[in-house]
Amino acid sequence: MLEKILIANRGEIALRILRACKELGIKTVAVYSTADRELMHLSLADETVCIGPAPGAQSYLQIPAIIAAAEVTGATAIHPGYGFLAENPDFAEQVENSGFAFVGPSAQVIRTMGDKVAAKEAMQKAGVPVVPGSDGPLPDDPQAAIAIAREVGYPVIIKAAGGGGGRGMRVVYKEEELVRAAELTRNEAAAAFGNPVVYLEKYLGNPRHVEIQVLADGQGNAIHLGDRDCSLQRRHQKVIEEAPAPFIDEKARQEVYKRCVDACIDIGYRGAGTFEFLYEDGRFYFIEMNTRVQVEHPITEMITGVDIVKEMLNIAAGNKLSIKQEDVKFSGHALECRINAEDPDNFMPSPGKVKLFHAPGGNGVRVDSHLYSGYSVPPHYDSLIGKIITWGADRDEAMARMRNALDEIIIDGIKSNVPLHKDLLNDPGFRKGGVNIHHLEEMLGIHKK
Repeated sequence: MLEKILIANRGEIALRILRACKELGIKTVAVYSTADRELMHLSLADETVCIGPAPGAQSYLQIPAIIAAAEVTGATAIHPGYGFLAENPDFAEQVENSGFAFVGPSAQVIRTMGDKVAAKEAMQKAGVPVVPGSDGPLPDDPQAAIAIAREVGYPVIIKAAGGGGGRGMRVVYKEEELVRAAELTRNEAAAAFGNPVVYLEKYLGNPRHVEIQVLADGQGNAIHLGDRDCSLQRRHQKVIEEAPAPFIDEKARQEVYKRCVDACIDIGYRGAGTFEFLYEDGRFYFIEMNTRVQVEHPITEMITGVDIVKEMLNIAAGNKLSIKQEDVKFSGHALECRINAEDPDNFMPSPGKVKLFHAPGGNGVRVDSHLYSGYSVPPHYDSLIGKIITWGADRDEAMARMRNALDEIIIDGIKSNVPLHKDLLNDPGFRKGGVNIHHLEEMLGIHKK
């Protein structure tokens, strides 16, 4: 096993990684910005290193500072968590070139899967179902682009090859809007991602967002850990996730599991990864692969009993997967509510001092959070401050336990989106299950066609 891990992240995921390391007897190095001196995991780590000022661009995104911290502390590996540098192929490359193990896939795989066009081509080759669209980049020639869109059928969506997080995409409903939309998306993509390449896909009107969790060791072994439904989203950001996804055609589900596992072996994948799909009319359509641990990984852990972070560390040490597909047993249902420091009415961030924090408890309740009474939430980073995860023998029990947990949690001193989650848990559509990706925005009255 690895001797010492540098955790190149902050907040709840840094604490989650640290806990896994402590269970395995791995020493830890916590890096932090000047705004994060109060983070809980700093007091639990074996060593801490300040890597820069508050802005992420001057600290958590500073590759030389992170590698220097690993060097001076004698770390043997670096875990990137999610966000920040987690899917940056240059970071992975520099980490390994500097003599450290990177807890994740190779730089080449990250680079391929981070480019949406290259990823789609790789998945087509591996037999994973994809959304109909342009085979590769959308041509600059207007007439060629129009011909492709006609063949696919309107509406279509234009996406940036290097995009993500809901940015760099534009829906086109009429042919006369296509050329202008492509030009605007290319310009936005160049400015936001440094890559002007765009591609075109059929726009699915009412899909669900369903993803498949995989683990692979890069040595010819790969397994899946089932699926998750992440359809409750606002501006392409997930709000509530559940596992398994309800009301999925079982034949299609088993087929896509197999395709994802085969694709991992085909591309030489290493570590934890997630294949993201749109699901509509009983069919799966690949949209992207996340080459890192997901925010919502705990719900998969709750229904399988597999510790995903421990497996990542085991694989990064050069070991083969410790479990086989036949060892994975699925049990019950799990939900996750992402708790953000934000005004539930207008979604404005709400940083500040937490006067009192009380975590909910009870049977089947897990809370992943770095909050504590007296902690000051800084204004410089993502507003995620924790996750409530509940497990039940079935979906109804998991939802009942989540309602109890949301009633019990206390976050005093700042605003949070707990009231929104309470509304969602009582929403008839969500209670029934199987809502599409537009449901939350339609519920909030902000979805526009």
